Amino acid sequence: MSDLRPVAPRRDVFDQRLRELWAEQLGRRLDVLVAGCLRDEATAPDWIEARITGIDEDLPATRSATGERADLSACVLGDLRSAPIRPRSFDVVRISFLLERIRYAELVLDRLLQALRPGGLILLRMRDRRSAYGLCDRLTPGWLRRPLWRHLMTDGTPGPLPAVYEPLTSRDGIHVFCLTRGLVITDDETATSTPAMNAPGRAAVALADRLTRGRYPSAHDEITMVIKKPQNHFARLI
Repeated sequence: MSDLRPVAPRRDVFDQRLRELWAEQLGRRLDVLVAGCLRDEATAPDWIEARITGIDEDLPATRSATGERADLSACVLGDLRSAPIRPRSFDVVRISFLLERIRYAELVLDRLLQALRPGGLILLRMRDRRSAYGLCDRLTPGWLRRPLWRHLMTDGTPGPLPAVYEPLTSRDGIHVFCLTRGLVITDDETATSTPAMNAPGRAAVALADRLTRGRYPSAHDEITMVIKKPQNHFARLI
């Protein structure tokens, strides 16, 4: 489970916010940190000059994926709690389907936030722990994950990946995190991804929704947020 691709192209709020940030910076180069390097996706529009650094856990799947990416100027693989990241050295931190598959997610997110300059953006996509898909994903036993992966995912998708889903990895969890750190959420969207839409996935999430009486809804499984780190000195210094 935990596919990495959305079900269909959609309005990309990330590109819109990057365009606005680039204009605010008067067109200077943007320094971008990509946390979660498995998706070989366009990190910034081609016409925006960007220097992109990758960071992820040191797993066989991430080593293989980062080796195939030509857009990364540098990449760090290792323990995300201690990986070397310079404070206030990035304009954008893009977190792609990372938080739900790691432990100590709040500590890692705090470290990534420290790497962000004042006025910078966090572009976050993750699975929602409070969705029916998130519930199915984290309750699937390890011995069953590999055969399910082959049936649910498209060929070549790295995995199976860990499914940790700590309390932070929900809409409420991220909202509380931002509130306690003086961050501003400018965009908050949901979507449904490929494995939750194909026949086996759709049946599983519908059953989870029904058995939990809607507490874990099947209407979405993916969260997209844009989070801004304030410029002013009244915000908590992080």
